Amino acid sequence: MGGKRYAVLLCAEDSDYVKKKYGGYFGVFVRMLAEEGETWLVYRVASGEFPEEDEIDSYDGFVITGSCNDAHGDDPWICRLITLLKKLDSMKKKVLGVCFGHQVMARSLGGKTGRAESGWDIGVTPIHLSAPAVKLFSSLQIPSVLSLIECHRDEVLEVPAKVEVLAWSDKTGIEMIRYGDHMMGVQGHPEYSKDILLNLIDRLLQRKDIVESYAEEVKANVEKLEPDREALKKLCISFLKGRL
Repeated sequence: MGGKRYAVLLCAEDSDYVKKKYGGYFGVFVRMLAEEGETWLVYRVASGEFPEEDEIDSYDGFVITGSCNDAHGDDPWICRLITLLKKLDSMKKKVLGVCFGHQVMARSLGGKTGRAESGWDIGVTPIHLSAPAVKLFSSLQIPSVLSLIECHRDEVLEVPAKVEVLAWSDKTGIEMIRYGDHMMGVQGHPEYSKDILLNLIDRLLQRKDIVESYAEEVKANVEKLEPDREALKKLCISFLKGRL
């Protein structure tokens, strides 16, 4: 009794592979973020399952996942998610957004999202922390350049003045954002393992979302580089649980 409570707002359908190996994307996030004594629940928001109004305040934080949908789309569940995000902002609830979650968070705060001019960004990418971010995360003793798994073709194109850009990469100008002390978004996938990404590349290829030559190129990149998963885990946990 009395342990902290967190909710994952699941914006994607579980792939058969992730469901079988990790218990779905909810299981992937719980493995990365959960600590002893906490309660973690999932709401499948892409299927219309949202927390009730009177449930929201019982949670200490929320995690918004990636998605195959576009954060700039107006699907009914996306519009409902934006309304919920505005409420969470007004309540100063901790919110961590990942990939689509990062983008839809920026949109809810008045930013602009859309297709990246440079196309797909898939692989293990070095992201550069800004000077204020290095200072913010100084207690974590993490490097100023972090290797992060990426898989996206949309991005945050513009952020409002009140939103701080914490990191950038050569291909994506807005890799990480923060609003106040309660909302943070990460464009990449700190929760992914390399095998999840490799399986996802195969699925994108099967769906003809990417061509074979690009799939082979990014697979070679993934084999060569290691993501900084422990540093990213520490960063996400520290933010979500107010330890910065």
